[in-house]
Order: sequence, then C-alpha cells, then structure tokens
Amino acid sequence: MELLSPLPDSHRSLVTEALEALGVTRWVLSIHDPSFPGLPGEDLGRGSPYSEGAARFLAFARDLGFTGIQLGPQGQTTAYNPSPYDGTLFSRNTLNVALAPLTDPHGPWGALLSPDTLARLVSEVPEAAGPEARYASACRGQARALQEAWDTFRRERDRVDAPASILALIRRFADFRLEHREWLERDALFDVLAARYHTPDDWRGWADSLDGRLFAPRAGEVMQAEARIRELLTAEADAVEQYAFRQFLVHEQHGLLRELAGAWGLKLYGDLQIGFSPRDTWARQGLFLGAYLMGAPPSRTNPEGQPWNYPVLDPEQYVAPDGSGPGPVLSYLDARLGKMLSEYDGLRIDHPHGLVCPWVYRAGSADPLRAVQGGARLFSSPDLPDHPALARYSIVAPEQLDRSLPRYADGWVKGLTEEQVGRYALLFDSVVRTAREHGRAREDVLCEVLSTLPYELSRVMARDGLGRFRVTQKADLNNPADVYRSENVAPEDWVMVGNHDTKSLWRLISEWQWRHALRAQADYLAERLYPEAEGREDFARRLARDPGLLAQAKFADLFASRARSVMVFFADLLGMPDTYNAPGSVDARNWSLRIPTDWAEHYQQRLRVGAALNLPQVLAMALRAGGAEARARHAELLTRLDEAAVRLRSGVR
Repeated sequence: MELLSPLPDSHRSLVTEALEALGVTRWVLSIHDPSFPGLPGEDLGRGSPYSEGAARFLAFARDLGFTGIQLGPQGQTTAYNPSPYDGTLFSRNTLNVALAPLTDPHGPWGALLSPDTLARLVSEVPEAAGPEARYASACRGQARALQEAWDTFRRERDRVDAPASILALIRRFADFRLEHREWLERDALFDVLAARYHTPDDWRGWADSLDGRLFAPRAGEVMQAEARIRELLTAEADAVEQYAFRQFLVHEQHGLLRELAGAWGLKLYGDLQIGFSPRDTWARQGLFLGAYLMGAPPSRTNPEGQPWNYPVLDPEQYVAPDGSGPGPVLSYLDARLGKMLSEYDGLRIDHPHGLVCPWVYRAGSADPLRAVQGGARLFSSPDLPDHPALARYSIVAPEQLDRSLPRYADGWVKGLTEEQVGRYALLFDSVVRTAREHGRAREDVLCEVLSTLPYELSRVMARDGLGRFRVTQKADLNNPADVYRSENVAPEDWVMVGNHDTKSLWRLISEWQWRHALRAQADYLAERLYPEAEGREDFARRLARDPGLLAQAKFADLFASRARSVMVFFADLLGMPDTYNAPGSVDARNWSLRIPTDWAEHYQQRLRVGAALNLPQVLAMALRAGGAEARARHAELLTRLDEAAVRLRSGVR
C-alpha cells in the first residue's frame, strides 16, 4: 500500500527532537471512528479506523510526530443514536468493519464479499443527504454487506474441499468464540429478543417479562431464567453464531490496526465511557440502583446540567458481602478493563466523577432536567432532606460538608481522612491497578476532568499523580486563577486547545474577530510567548492583525506550558471549522463530521494561508517562549524548524 503524506520524510525526527527539547513526552491526536477518511469506492459513507483511507491518514499522523491516537468509544451504536458514548461496552461497532478487505481473495478473510456487491452498495450512498439519512443508509448497507460475508463463510466452511484459508478462518473464529463466550452470548441474545418482540435496540416494552430480566431474575426465577437462556441459545443458534462472526471480523481488524500503529510507534488510547448502552443495561441490570440515575450537575461547561439517563452502579455490590473479595460490580469492571487493556495501549477515563463521586438524580421523574438540577453526589449526601435514601451510601459525616456552597460545588466536601479517600477510590483504583498490571504507564491513564473537580475526586487522583484536562480555548482571560489558563497547567495534566465537545479553534477565531476579541487573546498570548518586555507589544499587535498567526500562537501556548502531554482534535489540526459534537443538544449533525477524501489537498491549501496547524512553526514559537537562553541553546534546531515551516506552507517536500 502506497502511503501518501504531505510531509517531508525528515519531518518526524525533527518534531521528535523539538518535543524532547520542550519536555513533551506525549503528543496525541484525538479522532473518533466515523471521522476517519476513506478512499473512493471504499466505504458506505461512514469512516472506519480499519480502512485503507484511515491507514493513509495515520501515516500522516506518524510523519507529523504524533506518539499516540486517542480514539472514542468503539462500542456498537444503535440505528437511531450514533453517539459513541451510548454504545456497547463489550461488543465492538460493526459499522467499523472495513468492507474492501473482505473482497480480497488473498487477504486474511478471503473473498467473503463480492466486489460487485461493494460497488453497488457504494453507489447507493446518498451523498447529498443530511447526516441522519447518511447514518441510516450506512447502517442498512453495512448490514447487507455483513450478511453476505456471513453467508459466504457458512457456505465455504461446509464444503468438503474447503481451502486452507477457510480452515484457518474457522479455527480463529472458534478460538474467538471460546475466549469471549460470556459477553458474546449475552449481547447476541439481546438482538434475538429484540427481533422477537419487534423492538430493535430497545427492551423497555418487555422489561417486565422473564426475557426482560434473564440475567437478573427475581427470587424463585433463577432456574426458569437459566432454562430460557439454554432454550434461546439452541433455537437461535444461527443468529447467535452470526452475531459472533460479525464481532470476530471487527475484532480481528482492530488487532491489525494495533499491530500497524505499534510498528509506527503510535500508541492507541481507548475511551472508558461512563455510560451504558440499552444492551448493557439489560444484560447487567442486576448491578444497578433502581431509584437513581447518573447525570451531570450544573457547571461552567453545562450551566443547566444534563440528565444522562445512565444507570448507577450499586455501591453495596462493589465488594463481596463479607468483604473477602470483589463483588459483582468490581468483577464486571475487572472483566471490562481486562478486555480494553488487551486492545489498547492506554485509557481515557470518561467523566471519572462517575467512578468516584457520581452525581445522581431520581429515576422516573416527569422533568429529568429539573431532577438532575436537584440531584446530589452519591457518596457525599449524609443528611439531605430531599434525598434521605442516599444517607446509607454516604462516606462523609455531616460536619465534613460546607453548606454555604451548592451541593454540586467542588468544595461541598471540605475534608477527608485517608480511609475515606480509599473508599471513594474503590472503582477508580481498579482502573489504575489493572492498567499497571497490564504494563501501562501512569501517564497512559487520562482523566477527563474539565471545569468540575470535586474535592473527593481531586484527592483520589492525587494519590496516583494523575492530572486533569486543560482546554485552553475556554480560558477566562480576566481570571488569573482560571483552571483553563496555560500558566496554571501542571506537568501531569493534559493540555489541548479543544476536544470533541468544543467548537473548532478555527470557528472560534472567526467569532473572536466578529466580537473584536482578538486583541485580548493576542495580549494574553504575547505575555505567554514573548518573555521580553521589549518587543512584546509589537508581537501582540501582529497577532491581533493576523488571525492565522494568532491560531498558531494558541497552539504554541500548549507546548510552552509545563504539561508533558499535549493533545489536538483532528478538526483543529486540519483547519476544519465545523463542530463534531455540541454537548447537551439533540442535533443530527452531532457525531457526523468526517475528514474528506481529499484531505491532504485541503490541508495544504489551508497551510498556505495559515488556516491549519503548522507544527514546525508552532514548536519554534514554543521554544522561543523560553527566552534568550533557550533561543541560544536551541539555535540550530530553531533554524531547521523555521525552514520546515516555510516548506510546509509552500508545499515543498
């Protein structure tokens, strides 16, 4: 495969040298599965990290000096909800199966899919339709393609003279089913029952039946449930096996991606989402509290709060009743973590508050938003009159609360003993411990803490030396103590301009221009990047006059901070002005932004006008922020970076 890159061959070593000079050990690109580019005729209108188009983009990331790729959650999404944070926890998303490799008779899976079928499905992609229609079309087309792949496999394996390639495929598939039997059968039975009840991806209509609680039967129903499971596995053996085969394909393709990334020196980071899909809620409903749900309290990020409707793990099932070992909750978490850490080199913990001090609200409310605004922290509510049921779970005593603050405030809990911190940390410690057991470095566990860092969570994270996320586009320039200002970044933090839930920097630059706010940004960045007073005002004026230069300075501010870990979202890297997800909104455009097929050409065009990340220019600016001594020490490196920045803008390799 010819991997094209708009970057010179020496670029990676130059970037690596500059990162080392800046003390940056992790330079990570964040991108979710649907956003990967494809090649013409390769897919059905939705990206996949396992396609050839994705491989070419990852080669570009390698050449740009990235050390890792942060993926989003990769679980199976439903036909009506493309959010990866509502996907499954064990099953992978079969929309990610790259179809072109399935047409190759010499590939790992043989010719399971006809090239004519792929061409026909590609021709049916509604290019001019909106994101909702395109997603629905991708779901339908992928299902048809995978059905043909299954039919071909089943036909070929039944041949008396089955070729050696099919025999090898049969053996690998059998090994996969044996290794993952527990979750494969549970997840497959959900599809079986949803089809029988004519409620795809939803189980609420049959929740009160035995089928609705097969894996959490009531007292006296255990034997019936076990018999029903055996009956369904026998009667629906073909459907269960077909489900496993689709999972087998996507798991094998992920394994190949990990091998490729490893060979290129790129770590793959998974996303440990805090929520549960409908499938996982059904399969593991016995682990949850019945009366409460998890959401996000009012905060700077979301002033109204968000009723996520996620189930809450039952604290009384964390450990065994006699305290002798893990209970059902920790056993589930250990299984999930073991699988993830066998598939990724590191983990992003989505909303770690949910593991340590979840914000909960009453289930069944007619007004979920009002309910979440009046919620409370599960382990920090010893005597709330509106939530008396939470007192049994409280780790703190009433006198440990600061009642002058809202109960969602970071300082609501004002002090903890080490023993109490350990109790808050029970689930979080399981994540960190399992990561270490799998040989992962401390820095490869990322904590997605944004504007809200409750005292309880801060104490837990501090035990392991873990930092938070600093999203500099949100910095309050009028508050020197603001958590998002780069001068407040700690070495253990992860710093970024934006993420998948923020506006693109390039959109913000336009808004700052319209609001006449560029000068305030320029003054702040000049203070950060131009250490000498003489000349700083001229530098600030240049930034204010040149939005493209100001954008590069915004990136340079990341590398000039004390953080050892820097992350960039793909839209910020490539100069794309669109938003990937607007949190708290119901919008078909969410989760649909994709890198175009001709992304390299677009990137080069934007570089010429300063409208995309020019990494050599940014790194040079960050190095010069160290002052005269740093400029002298790195003079030769700065010269090479300056030359590389010019070449990059001009398109000369």
